[in-house]
Amino acid sequence: MHVKQNAIMAGIYIHIPFCKSRCIYCGFYSTTSNDLRQQYVDCICREWQLRQNYINEHVRTIYIGGGTPSQLSGKQLRQIFDCVGSADEVTIECNPDDVTAEYAGMLSQLPVNRVSMGAQSFSDARLRFIRRRHTAQQIEAAVANLRTAGFGNISIDLMYGFPGETLNEWLCDIDKALALEVEHISAYALMYEEGTELYRQLEKGIVSEVDEELSLLMYETLMSRLTAAGYEHYEISNFAKPGCRSVHNSNYWNQTPYIGLGAAAHSYDRESRQWNVADIGRYMHGVERGKLEFEKETLDEHTKYNDLIMTSLRTCEGLCLRDLDEVHRRYCLQGAQRFIDDGLMTIKKDSLRLTQKGIFVSDMMMSELMWV
Repeated sequence: MHVKQNAIMAGIYIHIPFCKSRCIYCGFYSTTSNDLRQQYVDCICREWQLRQNYINEHVRTIYIGGGTPSQLSGKQLRQIFDCVGSADEVTIECNPDDVTAEYAGMLSQLPVNRVSMGAQSFSDARLRFIRRRHTAQQIEAAVANLRTAGFGNISIDLMYGFPGETLNEWLCDIDKALALEVEHISAYALMYEEGTELYRQLEKGIVSEVDEELSLLMYETLMSRLTAAGYEHYEISNFAKPGCRSVHNSNYWNQTPYIGLGAAAHSYDRESRQWNVADIGRYMHGVERGKLEFEKETLDEHTKYNDLIMTSLRTCEGLCLRDLDEVHRRYCLQGAQRFIDDGLMTIKKDSLRLTQKGIFVSDMMMSELMWV
């Protein structure tokens, strides 16, 4: 298996698991034990010292995600950057209610040049339902504060498919997001992940999922509205103004190596994947002893092929068939032929790509193309 060699690119992901409160849909590892923040930041820096030779390539991107990274103080963020350095693209995730004028000004003094905010909805009722801390007005205020502080690369996340949500309500959310003129928009269907409060409400019959037909119509509306407004639909859930794609997230779809720092963070070096223990206490205890707790999976040729299917087909460039060896290329093309015949996939410039029609059944097709 030949995997793309982006020789001077690599990424660092730093997981900050702290939250003031937990949203009912969230399945990511997080904790409300905010008194551990300084000890955890110290451990992030110690882990970097232990593992910085994991990838021997130039670091192009840094992404601080969570959790709620905006729960860290300016001093704590500065400590992290003093340790890991800077990069071409440096993103931090923030909650809108944290982004006061003062906080935005503080971020502008750091290497951060891109801010990603979980807006989710512009309906205060829906925000309360999922237990977000911010209001719709605070989203607009946060964007204004970031602009005043000089940020020219802002991303917001949206969700659709809330219980009882109508197409018109979703259209209103899209239009309000467009009115903010942010450079990047990510949008996801509300997921009912096992173990979350939302999933428990579904099991008890308190809420019900939006029907599949309406969910697909919402997604189709999202695509048409955002592309008409000049956004590039460069990945299934991601839209960017020209030149404003998330370089860091593109690392994941392009098999670019990255190192993950922090509890539950994942790393990839083209030959293996490893992930830190999803327990802040065990994570910090291990780092402080100089012995990181993690699990590791060595990737065989078939797993690398499956990874390419799952990641590259999500992007508008698709899967470059030249990146496959003869065995996997033949297997892929044989499996894809019926989808090509049905107008769900196409081959352009040696790349297998989803058509717009195919995007709606992408999960099914990816599953069918997997090596089993």
